[in-house]
Amino acid sequence: MSAILLLVLGLGGMAAGYFFYSRFISKAIYKLDPDFQTPAHEFEDGVDFVPTNKFVLWGHHFTSVAGAAPIVGPAIAVIWGWLPAFLWVVFGTIFFAGIHDSGAIWASVRNRAQSVGSLTGVVVGGRARGVFMIVIFLVLLMVNAVFGVVIARLLIKNPGAVVPVWGAIAVALVIGQLIYRRKMNLALVSVVGVVALYALIYVGPSVPISLPESTLGLSANAAWILILFAYAAVASLLPVWMLLQPRDYINGLQLFVGLILLYAAVLIANPLVVAPMINFGVPENTPSMIPLLFVTIACGAISGFHGLVASGTTSKQLNKETDARFVGYFGAVGEGALALAAIIAATAGFATLSDWQAVYSAFGQGGVQAFVDGGATILSAGTGLDAAVAGTMLTVMAALFAGTTMDTGLRLQRYIFQEWGEIYNIGWMRKAFPATALAVFSCLVLAFGAGGADGSGGLMIWPLFGTTNQLLAGLTLLVITVMLVRRGRPTFYTLGPLVFLLVMTLAALLLQVKSFYLQENWFLLGLDLVVLVAAILVTLECAAALRRQKRLREEEVNS
Repeated sequence: MSAILLLVLGLGGMAAGYFFYSRFISKAIYKLDPDFQTPAHEFEDGVDFVPTNKFVLWGHHFTSVAGAAPIVGPAIAVIWGWLPAFLWVVFGTIFFAGIHDSGAIWASVRNRAQSVGSLTGVVVGGRARGVFMIVIFLVLLMVNAVFGVVIARLLIKNPGAVVPVWGAIAVALVIGQLIYRRKMNLALVSVVGVVALYALIYVGPSVPISLPESTLGLSANAAWILILFAYAAVASLLPVWMLLQPRDYINGLQLFVGLILLYAAVLIANPLVVAPMINFGVPENTPSMIPLLFVTIACGAISGFHGLVASGTTSKQLNKETDARFVGYFGAVGEGALALAAIIAATAGFATLSDWQAVYSAFGQGGVQAFVDGGATILSAGTGLDAAVAGTMLTVMAALFAGTTMDTGLRLQRYIFQEWGEIYNIGWMRKAFPATALAVFSCLVLAFGAGGADGSGGLMIWPLFGTTNQLLAGLTLLVITVMLVRRGRPTFYTLGPLVFLLVMTLAALLLQVKSFYLQENWFLLGLDLVVLVAAILVTLECAAALRRQKRLREEEVNS
């Protein structure tokens, strides 16, 4: 089958979702008000609360939520066949992710830009907030620790990507100054930034940089992880306009240029999808597609991490409440387009079915490297681009997105510690520097405590990321639904997705309990049980709050 059909149907469905469905949700359900004073204006401080152009904010939100996950998840999930992954990405983007992301922004903006964890205490109750905050902390810990490993391995495997990956930071710093200090035209700055970034990508393979195999007793992987966390700590403390916003914005533009090139190559080369539509011959020990498909593909369909970004940084920068539709829903569409590209690259970027099967020889194979290798093959065939440059471009794309997610993730983890300082009245923990130090320390303890001198400990708990992340998405939808009930608005559009998500996530958690027990992996078994108990407790609390709000609403209507 031609990959062009997947491209047209996928992008067409997501575009229809944005132009029609998101307009209905924004007007009839969330009732976004252009005259509502957003927290960015109410609490403007030039550091975290900064009213931002919606296009720049979209770039921040989109690249922060994208990371490597919308590449990794779909590129692994195609082991069950391309059709299940394709359907979940397209319909998940339209009916799950867009509503979740824009709804999280709206809910936070309407509550003084509180994070979804703090918001749970306001909307549901203190007990639910305490448990919810633990789930949030675990998700952030997993994201930050694992993406550090992902970037480090990409830089080691592709030394030609080092210059463009780190050069992008310098480009972002200049762009931030040009936009906010010099007040230069956004379109002109955007063009200059994209040209500079792609010039670095072109130059990168000519000046490959590799760290020594051992530095002060540390492997290259461990050294890169320490460097990345040192950078992320500094980035999380800088004003958002200085680095976070422009870095995310230019990365967003870079991604769309990359996607346009990749999709154009698909149209020109017309590669065939060699992977099976539904794979009836999955390798031995591959888990059941249902419910694992819906937690293997999180980012790209729906992801709880998006709610953390939406309510953690995005809501503090929203200029107008109506911008939530463009930033949130269209941000989800952008991520869905990236996930679709990952599916095409991982199924049509191979010469034969045998080549594809050689890579997908076990569950968990594929991932970023399948996207890079398959995408580079398609780019080279369709555009004539040198294979090394094409591979570097896709590697840089993946590394930059993982990096921007680390930037935002560490800032969000800092917010969590600061919120705990507020909740438990710990004065020093409310301050940015100590909270950042705690965030970095917790990630490094996981990285080096569980992974030893190599620093890859984050990968130990990665099997739990999908379920924990999707649980968080379901609970965020519960908070949004309770707010809708309070306002007497229809809840079907959020209640349907959250019920489906909670059922699939709880089923996946139970399957993992059995799997970890049979493997005698007591660490992951214990952590899985903690997440499972937290899921049940918060779900019961939210269900009780939902019933309570419905009863109060009925009493108001009847009185």
